[in-house]
Amino acid sequence: MKINLTKSDKIFLGSILGGYIAVLIYVLTTGYKFKLEGVGQRWIFQLPFGEGALSRVNPMTIFMTWAIMALIVYLVTRVKVFEVIPGKKQSLLEAILEYVYDLVKDSVNRKEFVRPIFNIAAALFIFILASNIIGSLPGVSAIPVEGGGFKITVLSDTWYAPTSDLNMNLMLAGFVFVMSHAFAIKAKGFKRWIKSFFEPVWWMFPMNVIGEIAKPVSHALRLFGNIMGGGILMLIIGYLVKYFVAPVFLWGVFGLFFGAIQALIFTILAIAYISSLIE
Repeated sequence: MKINLTKSDKIFLGSILGGYIAVLIYVLTTGYKFKLEGVGQRWIFQLPFGEGALSRVNPMTIFMTWAIMALIVYLVTRVKVFEVIPGKKQSLLEAILEYVYDLVKDSVNRKEFVRPIFNIAAALFIFILASNIIGSLPGVSAIPVEGGGFKITVLSDTWYAPTSDLNMNLMLAGFVFVMSHAFAIKAKGFKRWIKSFFEPVWWMFPMNVIGEIAKPVSHALRLFGNIMGGGILMLIIGYLVKYFVAPVFLWGVFGLFFGAIQALIFTILAIAYISSLIE
């Protein structure tokens, strides 16, 4: 199968490949040895105002989130015109969106909610998939140092994945939680929505509330644990095989397979949570 790439695609892929080759040449010529320093650590910046957890941010989460969103927008805009006979890029995009749409259509009985839920599910799946794949590749990261500040590391850790930050996953899960109850209120009405917390009997209200709160917490922790732990595991395995000797299979399997699986699981759970409340 012949793959046709545009000039900009070749420049983009060539620059990434050239960067990795340049680093590999530097390592071989200088004898530089990778050290697993700072793996799993997070660069936390204290804001000049306020105290406590809400006054601290992770700059890498913010930067990589915007970078991934910009990358997704760039890749999507490469499909400039949707044709009757699609090309490879359009076929890939249509296959992803059609699969997510089928998941939503099969899960949601109320047809008027299929399209808006699909929009949410597709956005979640594409963003989490891109984050997981990027976060499984060796690249540039930032780690904290003693006395404050941070240190830039090159190929001693993976590219920072926003989905390896529990705060990001809680935000995504919280968004699903809010939207699921917003759809439930629209579908059932406010009174019936309130009444559902007291079913099947009134004294089940505390258990129903706890059950609803547990959904976003478990939703976020599942994605965080798999991505954070899996990234560290693959990094250690890659280091044990001298990192650049056999990384393609290791990083490829985790990035493409496990990253896609976790993105799919998160999306399926989001669809299930929303659909269960509007029935």
